Amino acid sequence: MSTILNPLLDLAASERRNNRRKTRERAVFLLFRSAAVINGLALAIIIGFLLVNGLPALSLEFLTEFPRESMTKGGIFPCIFGTFVLALSSMLVALPLGVASAIYLNEYARPGKVLRLIRICINNLAGVPSVVFGLFGLGLFVGLLGMGVSILAGAFTLGALTLPVVIGTTEEAMRSVPDTYREASLGLGATKWQTIQRVVLPAALPGILTGSILSISRAAGETAAIMFTAAVFFTPQLPQGILDDVMALPYHIYVLATAGTEIEKTRPLQYGTALVLIALVLGMNLLAIWMRARLQRKLSK
Repeated sequence: MSTILNPLLDLAASERRNNRRKTRERAVFLLFRSAAVINGLALAIIIGFLLVNGLPALSLEFLTEFPRESMTKGGIFPCIFGTFVLALSSMLVALPLGVASAIYLNEYARPGKVLRLIRICINNLAGVPSVVFGLFGLGLFVGLLGMGVSILAGAFTLGALTLPVVIGTTEEAMRSVPDTYREASLGLGATKWQTIQRVVLPAALPGILTGSILSISRAAGETAAIMFTAAVFFTPQLPQGILDDVMALPYHIYVLATAGTEIEKTRPLQYGTALVLIALVLGMNLLAIWMRARLQRKLSK
């Protein structure tokens, strides 16, 4: 009798375990879906709020003219220009250093305690608040190196802020390249640097570009890092060189909301400026997605 019951009991126990595992899986997936829905709803609410309050302020004058009458009239063209200049110049600093660092860490550095320590430092650097980078830039670039409040000081500060992101995304992109690519290139007589330059980097280019553009979008939205090093309340003309100060969208929003003389009158301009900044960052992210997909299609042919 027991020889008949034991298999049946084992089968029932196995089915109960499977049911419990499926229940846990459904609960975890429900938690993930709920988190995604909450994030999506939060983003939709923020964008909807900005659209309702910021669209009335948008016009050709708002996008192409300088601020006037204590920021209560006019436009934000110098802020848009300054944001582009700071974001692009920060990439000129961060991209070469970040790609070179990732090449060393992924292709040349020997695995061990030193490499793990370097990666821990890079990860910790990525979590440092942007205001700390701003104070660092104020002390080093503005004060010690004598750059003053300028585009150059802001570019170096934002470059230091985005450098960990560039290193991380570049290293991940290079790590995703199969080792067989390297082995085939070396087997054909190419040197290690030729293999990296002509095989690994082209294959990793979609990921590198994506990380770079995402870093630019982050730099475009930073306030604390530039308020001490590059941005000013108002300037009557566009910058003439890299040692001039500049206006920027995130700092302009901060000024209008906290330090303006007529905050209530500038309320529509605050929302309009925030909407332009959100559109700028969203456009950069969409550009990164499009460029990645296009490069991946080219590489797959």
